[in-house]
Amino acid sequence: MIDLSLAEIADITGGRPHDIPDPSVRITGPVVIDSRQVEAGSLFAAFDGEHVDGHDYAVRAVEAGAAAVLAARPVGVPAVVVPDVEKALGALARAVVQRLGTDVVALTGSAGKTSTKDLIAQVLQAHAPTVWTPGSLNNEIGLPLTALKATAETRHLVLEMGARGIGHIAYLTGLTPPRIGLVLNVGTAHIGEFGGREQIAQAKGELVEALPAEAEGGVAVLNADDPLVRAMSGRTKARTVLFGEAEDADVRATEVRMAPGGQPAFTLHTPTGCSDVTLRLYGEHHVSNALAAAAVAHVLGMSVSEIATALSGAGTLSRWRMEVTERADGVTIVNDAYNANPESMRAALRALAAMGGSARANGGRTWAVLGPMAELGDASLAEHDAVGRLAVRLNVSKLVAVGGREASWLQLGAYNEGSWGEESVVVSDAQAAVDLLRSELRPGDVVLVKASRSIGLERVALALLEREGEVADR
Repeated sequence: MIDLSLAEIADITGGRPHDIPDPSVRITGPVVIDSRQVEAGSLFAAFDGEHVDGHDYAVRAVEAGAAAVLAARPVGVPAVVVPDVEKALGALARAVVQRLGTDVVALTGSAGKTSTKDLIAQVLQAHAPTVWTPGSLNNEIGLPLTALKATAETRHLVLEMGARGIGHIAYLTGLTPPRIGLVLNVGTAHIGEFGGREQIAQAKGELVEALPAEAEGGVAVLNADDPLVRAMSGRTKARTVLFGEAEDADVRATEVRMAPGGQPAFTLHTPTGCSDVTLRLYGEHHVSNALAAAAVAHVLGMSVSEIATALSGAGTLSRWRMEVTERADGVTIVNDAYNANPESMRAALRALAAMGGSARANGGRTWAVLGPMAELGDASLAEHDAVGRLAVRLNVSKLVAVGGREASWLQLGAYNEGSWGEESVVVSDAQAAVDLLRSELRPGDVVLVKASRSIGLERVALALLEREGEVADR
């Protein structure tokens, strides 16, 4: 964060200084919402959450080195007291980004946001100092916290934007107005909350509506292969850059192929030339993600050779997204359990199938350990059934469906598609899945673990890797 005094912060947020002997004291450290993350010169934002009230930790935060607290009430230590801490945090982020003048790249989509954001971050970081959203902190609190990490040296600010309803992305773009807006796809994630894909498209398109006009440097980067995304070109005054495998895409891929281990390779084409790319990531779905990152990098002036080199060297930054680990005994665990929706579930199964070609050659099998996909509303039964059927079509060796009603739908789809019988099984919970796998896995097997975040199915992968102590932000 750039250097601001407490008086300036009070002015920006509409707050009032309280218990502050010297309003000229400056914030020189990060803005945090967890008192355990306080550094010297920090600003601690006290949120009254569902389980914990940050105001109770205000004294601890100042004792740990925080210069002050952003609070909704006096806390007995130096504080800027505001009517609404969340809105004050957003106002502070907006002011900082405007002062810095950094290029803001915002992206959204139903699937692949975090993986694509990680690719963009790594490619742009090779070009100039870049700050990006950690993990999936893409909401009204996570986004301003990320923006406030930017400094005077930051050239690119890459912000993932999530939405659970109409107006959410419009609000986020108001906090950190983007110059470049990327829309990846319109799928069925949260379809139960939105009501349909058309409503999801309406919400995602709020990003391109917020962009400045082409004459002011605005650029909308859109997926040419998704009709609902391509149509968003009519909702923006910004210049449109298309990416995808369509022939008219400005940034596109040809000669897409898969390595035996499941990593994709392709020839990258941009308006300035072409170059070969071999990704370190697993699954053909990452080709589209890589093209999106390449399109953003092209807009920001990187050459095709620079982009291809950076993409080929990029790895996974965020945990539990197609995180591949081979155990000492030759069993490979694919931990993709951070979240799931129908599109990402299908992509993960196809990646497992690609990895299975190499496994089968060595006598191994493929295992799909799948849990429920949340927030699908009336489409839930059909979507779970379809995923179970796809596992059969892709010749996955064994489906382990974890949970209750949705797990039975997964297995029923598999059974009806291929009459698998004992080749698919429903287990009650994560521990039951672990017990089953520990008794049956053998060297050369590949195990995919995936479900919606609320299910906590990462426990299966971590147990199989004997890393049960790991945790992630929920």
